[in-house]
Amino acid sequence: MTETPISQQLSHSSTLAGYDIEKAVLERYRASAKQQEPSLCCPTEYEGNYLDILPQEIIEKDYGCGDPTRYVSVGETVLDLGSGAGKNCYILAQKVGATGKVIGIDFNDEMLALARKYQSEIARKVGYCNTQFFKGKIQDLKLDLEKVEAWLQDNPIASIEQFSQFDAQCDCLRDRSPLIHDSSIDVVISNCVLNLVCPKDKQQLFQEIYRVLKRGGRAVISDIVCDEDPTPEILNNPELWSGCISGAFREDLFLKMFEEVGFYGIEILKRDEKPWQVIDGIEFRSVTVRAFKGKEGSCLERKQAIIYKGPWKQVQDDDGHTFCRGERMAVCDKTYQILTNPNSPYAKDIIPVPPYQEISLEAATNFSCKNKAIRHPKETKGYNYHLTEINNDAGCCSPGECC
Repeated sequence: MTETPISQQLSHSSTLAGYDIEKAVLERYRASAKQQEPSLCCPTEYEGNYLDILPQEIIEKDYGCGDPTRYVSVGETVLDLGSGAGKNCYILAQKVGATGKVIGIDFNDEMLALARKYQSEIARKVGYCNTQFFKGKIQDLKLDLEKVEAWLQDNPIASIEQFSQFDAQCDCLRDRSPLIHDSSIDVVISNCVLNLVCPKDKQQLFQEIYRVLKRGGRAVISDIVCDEDPTPEILNNPELWSGCISGAFREDLFLKMFEEVGFYGIEILKRDEKPWQVIDGIEFRSVTVRAFKGKEGSCLERKQAIIYKGPWKQVQDDDGHTFCRGERMAVCDKTYQILTNPNSPYAKDIIPVPPYQEISLEAATNFSCKNKAIRHPKETKGYNYHLTEINNDAGCCSPGECC
């Protein structure tokens, strides 16, 4: 089997880095929790006045490259990957309100201590406490590392047998008391952290983001991307790894990582025109990407159609369906709901065309997806006729090309 470009890039990076990437990142961010390091972040303008109540220490010692918090709403449960000093979490605490919930995950004890230091003070200012901070790796969101450390205090490792017991205990914790449960989060955000994860763990990282999101939930990620593959010199520089450069995703592959694990509606919300840094002729810049979860499940025939408004002659979705401008395109119920939901990224470009005769989910049959299938008008307009008049050989859809 031919290796995909994504896995080629990740394995290539893993081979070249001749040092402990995780250790280099951890040590640098430990230091930056104690002493501000402006070079670790891109200049970012945050929405509104949410920073006004935050202590200066948090503002100075929290690092990022974008503002994913502006895409979150009241009442949502939000997970911040690599929450650092807690700046984004405390912005989100105000945005989601008393009915919402904010969870920060970080691997760095110093950063966690800084975020927790002001938790009570900020709760008093906003009038409620809706934030939690946990120690964990963002590529392994089932494992609560504080529980692991507590177990190690009573069970130090001095042999292979004890190491096996430790491994089994970690699996037990993941299974019986996962840090973040499946399908429990409305929005996953991250601000300039995904690039810091070891290359070998990046695919697992995206799978974990997908796992914890509810159906219909979304990821909003600000991170550093590059326009070309980093050179060996860049990859072998620990300072550039911990400085959000060496681990940057190539910008086209970054979006494909979301697609590969099953996300849909993937879009670039913001892309800095000016590079943050240029090294060896390679441009490194900030982007913010949004992606949705929820296209799993059966394709059921409920006689729905959609009309793509334009301006393009035709467009293709993540499942290969082609929608032609101005045509009544036949879609399954799942695709219809995705495209026409008011919160969908597609809704502004789509006209929903419901069926003339409603079909319940219980009575719906399997829908045979076609790349280009036109819905017969008689199935969606209110004339008094028998649906059996439609050509059944076409599966209720015209077999012809629409464009």
